[in-house]
Amino acid sequence: MVEMELAPLRSMGDFLLDSARFQTPQINDPEKWSNRVLNNLLYYQTNYFLTALLIFLLIGIIHPVQILLGFSALALCFALFVYFTNNQYKARRFKHDHPVFCVAAIVAAGYFVVYMFGAVLVFMFGIAFPLLLILIHASLRLRNLRNKLANKMEYVGLKRTPMGLILEGLGQEQEAGS
Repeated sequence: MVEMELAPLRSMGDFLLDSARFQTPQINDPEKWSNRVLNNLLYYQTNYFLTALLIFLLIGIIHPVQILLGFSALALCFALFVYFTNNQYKARRFKHDHPVFCVAAIVAAGYFVVYMFGAVLVFMFGIAFPLLLILIHASLRLRNLRNKLANKMEYVGLKRTPMGLILEGLGQEQEAGS
């Protein structure tokens, strides 16, 4: 098995400035558009990871308390969901034995969600905004020869990268000759 290696950080000139060429994608040909996005995700992956991290940190610096509260609220909701879906019998029995407490807990949980909604939105924006920018860049950036060669090496398996593994996990396999 080939070991995973981090793709190189592409220069700012290649990523955005000097040699970067941008063009709107052919929306009527989703296969070509998808191919462009996937190949750019593989080629500029380190730049994209760094961009997402910097934007998330910037939003975290601007709204640190809301980011932490939003993350905490989502983590708590997820933990409660996992607990109650794994312990259905215990939860059902508890609801039967303590109905007033359960209604009060539901009202309190509803209040908590409404109260924390702004913080959750800031946290979700901190995640979604960098992803939107990455999708826009990957959609508009035209590929160059180095991009095509690097993607061929990834496809053939000579090189495994984090984005390649993420895309593979999502079922987005690269086709030969793309």
